Amino acid sequence: MGKTEDFLNIIQEGNTFKGDFITVGSAMLDGKTLPKAFVNIPLKTMNRHGLIAGATGTGKTKTLQVLAENLSEKGIPVLLMDIKGDLSGLAKPSPGHPKIEERHELIGLPFESKAFPVEVLTLSEQDGVRLRATVSEFGPVLISRILDVSETQAGIIAVIFKYCDDHQLPLLDLKDFKKILQYATDEGKEEFEAAYGRISTSSTGAILRKIVELEQQGGDLFFGERSFDPQDLLRVNEEGRGYINIIRLTDIQDRPKLFSTFMLSLLAEIYSTFPEQGDGERPELVLFIDEAHLIFDEASKALLNQIESIIKLIRSKGVGIYFVTQDPTDVPESVLGQLGLKIQHALRAFTAKDRKAIKLTAENYPETDYYDTTEVLTSLGTGEALVSALDEKGRPTPLVATMMRAPMSRMDILTETELSELLSKSNLVKKYNETVDRESAYELLNKKIEVAQAKETQEKAQQEQKTIEKAQRKQTASTKRDNSLDPLIKVVTSPSFIRGVFGILNKVLK
Repeated sequence: MGKTEDFLNIIQEGNTFKGDFITVGSAMLDGKTLPKAFVNIPLKTMNRHGLIAGATGTGKTKTLQVLAENLSEKGIPVLLMDIKGDLSGLAKPSPGHPKIEERHELIGLPFESKAFPVEVLTLSEQDGVRLRATVSEFGPVLISRILDVSETQAGIIAVIFKYCDDHQLPLLDLKDFKKILQYATDEGKEEFEAAYGRISTSSTGAILRKIVELEQQGGDLFFGERSFDPQDLLRVNEEGRGYINIIRLTDIQDRPKLFSTFMLSLLAEIYSTFPEQGDGERPELVLFIDEAHLIFDEASKALLNQIESIIKLIRSKGVGIYFVTQDPTDVPESVLGQLGLKIQHALRAFTAKDRKAIKLTAENYPETDYYDTTEVLTSLGTGEALVSALDEKGRPTPLVATMMRAPMSRMDILTETELSELLSKSNLVKKYNETVDRESAYELLNKKIEVAQAKETQEKAQQEQKTIEKAQRKQTASTKRDNSLDPLIKVVTSPSFIRGVFGILNKVLK
């Protein structure tokens, strides 16, 4: 048996599954594409997370698009982080192209042009379904980790949340959070000290500065109502296709703190609300995080630990998370070790550091007799990748260089007119884009302060009135005493009395 036949048998054995799967392309050997040597990924293991990596221009975004399309086709909803703004074309069918036909002829897979159900979401003032969450939903632990505060400051935040729970003060937005922090060391200082102990103004000042930093990155737009319900990510259309939810993040690259805040809150909310399902036959939801370094570069150690914990646990909820980045080293090793599917596009070796990184990357893939992995990583063409997945029993499938299939949808963005038309038909826009500003901690504390001030003013006025009345009573008593001496004064000051006194004095003097 020749090398090619032996390789084909291994590929056939390693890519044949009992359950449902998606096909990402066809195997390559010695630089040639082997028609119909399909590379398949079982749906059963797509909640085991994954990585799509490669240098700029090697085809990462198209691979992401292919996976999203095929998951949607299988009725599995998808959430995409669109950092570069080039994924909205999923809502329109591909116009086709001779090069696409040529590629699929090599693969041995007929090309189909399709549009997919798309929902456009936004964290900012861009058009789309507004994504929000309340401060209360984050809770003190998550808020502390996002703000990257000290242990002492985290304790104060826990006290603040406890006070708000005890006094039914909803913490909805950052305005509420700042107000209660100010109240704790100002108008409510005595109340807090009596019930919870002294709170340092220097600590609350430091927390306030962290909140202002988050506000400057757009946190004031994100925190508030109406809170986004993660269940709305699980919708399928009338044809049974899963919705592809695209979060527009083109204006957020310079605001990584807001991005990581949103991602962590979303993952935490999904984990707390989705039912436990273990290793099912297919995932409930798959998330693709493009430009993944934006999460990790600005994350504190506490935040990284939180992300690692959630990634370990969330797969039991039927959720798969896929990181898309240029270099696998952008993802921490503790997270990288949790990823079952790896699709590695070409890497470029321009420097000694690049060559060292490529060798390290090659070591993350299963050993193979058919490829020099380090060499292949630098020789792959656009739309080609090394693929290693997990089979239905959780074992790595054979490493295979793959000619990736082309997306079925448009590889370009929607026009403004097309986007407006899409949003006009969205039920979620109607549900979430209405601004809600109900009475919360800010308003309730202001009322409490006003009532306290009014009471203080009234008590002061009453005290002043008592002082006045006391003075008046004293003056009245003095007047009465003066008036009791009137008859004697009249006698003493009468002319007859004075003449009499002077008469006596004259006699004495003589």
